[in-house]
Amino acid sequence: HVQLVESGGGSVHPGGSLKLSCVASGYTSTTNCLGWFRQTPGKEREGVATIGSDGSAYYVDSVKGRFTVSQDSTKKLVYLQMNSLEPGDTGMYYCAAGWPGPAAMTESAYTYWGQGTQVTVS
Repeated sequence: HVQLVESGGGSVHPGGSLKLSCVASGYTSTTNCLGWFRQTPGKEREGVATIGSDGSAYYVDSVKGRFTVSQDSTKKLVYLQMNSLEPGDTGMYYCAAGWPGPAAMTESAYTYWGQGTQVTVS
């Protein structure tokens, strides 16, 4: 039974920081990618940052220079350090795991999903 459990969301003022964590369990692969996606009401879920098993990281343009994605050596724990938060970063943040190939920032390319953690910047 695969599970992804996010934590670390909350409410902060603009300019503040948060660090999200996601623990994955229930699968043995170490070649998967781990990613963070976010969704706001009325909008589609978008890729925020993803990291491959080789450590290659991808970011949506709006968070480059502010967010950093990282993972531990087991490839089962992924973090998203979010600095200089803006109101536009508000949303439900989801952790995802999968084998997306070149589609690292594509929602449909991921197999497993967490329940999400809310981030509010206001």
